[in-house]
Amino acid sequence: MSDNKNDRGARDRARVSGEEKYEVDYIAGKFNVSAEEVRRIIKEVGNSREKIEERLRGGRR
Repeated sequence: MSDNKNDRGARDRARVSGEEKYEVDYIAGKFNVSAEEVRRIIKEVGNSREKIEERLRGGRR
């Protein structure tokens, strides 16, 4: 899984776990979308925070 509670380094912060409600809720709130939308995007692009946020910005970096 992407969210290892014992690994708080930059590599762990670079990922979003679709199974962790607080992570999904944070991204959903940041981009004003539903948690389901965030989970759908995670399934499409993987758990890379950068790719998820890029998709939510409409493909813009």
